[in-house]
Amino acid sequence: MHEGHRKRMLERVRSNQGGLQDHELLEILLFNTIPRKNTNPLAHTLLASFGSLDAVMKASYEQLLEVQGIGETTAAYLSCIAELYRRLPEKNGPPKIFRAKEFCAYLVEHFRNEKDEVIEIYCLDAKDSIRFMKRFTDDKKSSASVRPEIVNAVIHAHKPKALVVAHNHPNAACKPSFEDDRFTAKLQMLCSMSNVKFYDHAIVGTDGCYSYYMAGKMEEFQRNYNIEKLTGGSGE
Repeated sequence: MHEGHRKRMLERVRSNQGGLQDHELLEILLFNTIPRKNTNPLAHTLLASFGSLDAVMKASYEQLLEVQGIGETTAAYLSCIAELYRRLPEKNGPPKIFRAKEFCAYLVEHFRNEKDEVIEIYCLDAKDSIRFMKRFTDDKKSSASVRPEIVNAVIHAHKPKALVVAHNHPNAACKPSFEDDRFTAKLQMLCSMSNVKFYDHAIVGTDGCYSYYMAGKMEEFQRNYNIEKLTGGSGE
């Protein structure tokens, strides 16, 4: 009986009939980890436990394990599906052309549900179009960092004309810390050495977004941390 039901459900997907309800989508996903059991009741249990499909997809591996009927394999599978979705390009992605105010507004939404601290490097072309983004995380969860050689590797691979860096403070205000200032200074020096313009470092916190550029701080960093000044040049 289950086999016939599964065939009918999969036929709806193959024929592109659409109209699948949330519990039916979950039910079909669960076919892959629970091959010989009716997954319909478990799909309903998941929705009842978390309240919505969105909440199911945002649940942690540990939270999924607390649901009766969810084992380690199924919890890992659903977690991977959710992570894959998060990594896909967003429908409402970053502005095509970098403008600090628009970019900050985008970042507030972009980081809204991020529980851990992450860093993102955006590569811009000569027309200020965003061409590439790379995300960096850290096992510490409460902090993130990028080693200089990694930044250099991104610059070497993508040859941007300019960089923009963004990171979040999941549980704190967006005001830059001393470490944030140090990080900005290091990135500015790295960009200067590669003849890349460092446009902005934006920080999203619980109270909004801070932009070094909009705060008038980037000019100070560009003036004080550049290869010309280090080697005794004009620094301009």
